[in-house]
Amino acid sequence: MTQARGPRRFGSTEHLASEAIAAYVDGELRMNAYLRASQHLSLCPECAAEVDAQQQARIALRRAASDVSMPSSLFGLLSQIPRCHHPEPEPRPTRDTAPGIISFDPDSDLARRWPFRRRR
Repeated sequence: MTQARGPRRFGSTEHLASEAIAAYVDGELRMNAYLRASQHLSLCPECAAEVDAQQQARIALRRAASDVSMPSSLFGLLSQIPRCHHPEPEPRPTRDTAPGIISFDPDSDLARRWPFRRRR
C-alpha cells in the first residue's frame, strides 16, 4: 500500500541552485517546484537574499536595456547590407581543368608500362 507523501522538505544545509533561483525570479518554474522553492525561501535567509539580489539585477538590466540606443549612421549602414552586390563565386575547377591534375587514360603508354591488377 502506498502512503501519500507531503511536499519534499529541504535539509538545513540544502540550498537552491543558482539556476533554480534565476528560474524562480523569472517565473519559469513549474507550480510544484515554485511552491517547494517558496517554502524553502521562507525558511532560508541565505537563499532569500540570493533571490533578492537576482531580482535587483533583473530590474537593473531591464532599466539599462531601455537606455540603449543605436546611432542612426550604424542603422543606415546595417539597412544597406541586403542591397550589397555580391560577385558570383568562381566556378570550381573540374578534374580536367584543375592545375596539377593528370587524367589517367587506360589506353595510354603509361598504362601499358605499369599494369594494375584488379582485385577479385
